[in-house]
Amino acid sequence: MNTRVLVMLSLFVGIGAVLHAIVPPFFLGMRPDMMLAMMFLGIILFPKLPYVLILSLATGFISALTTTVPGGQIANLIDKPITALVIFGLFMLVRPLMNGKFTAPVLAGVGTLVSGAVFLSIVLFAIGLMDASFSVMFLTVVLPTAALNAAFVAVIYPIAVKILKRTNMSYAVTAQRSAN
Repeated sequence: MNTRVLVMLSLFVGIGAVLHAIVPPFFLGMRPDMMLAMMFLGIILFPKLPYVLILSLATGFISALTTTVPGGQIANLIDKPITALVIFGLFMLVRPLMNGKFTAPVLAGVGTLVSGAVFLSIVLFAIGLMDASFSVMFLTVVLPTAALNAAFVAVIYPIAVKILKRTNMSYAVTAQRSAN
């Protein structure tokens, strides 16, 4: 594993943790998970399975430590690796056709929807309210978060690619070449 890549991924996790901490909750203590956007950015820029696994576990652990949702600790530890593998698989499927300015935000939005569905299912099952308001929470928290993460990635992705090109990070340059 490349140490420079691991450092970049740890920076993404750290930035995501700060964003996760400062974004206020907007429905029953649930807040948008901005760590997801940074995890998706890491997956898209460094698409190798070992990096995806390390990134997803670190993101899940930090999210579990900072969650305000009852039962969210277990849900984050399960949700992040599942979501990361789904997005990694989708990214590998669309990679030959990838247009970074369009595909990265779409993957972030889809990934947030997957993550939200898995997270809510686990939380509601753990609390014992499986038939409770999944749809209400999905509509009021997950959908706005998906839109927010997609917009965030649309802004951050081109900036990150330019920065990584200047630092000669080979994975990012390769990802950008395949995107054009």
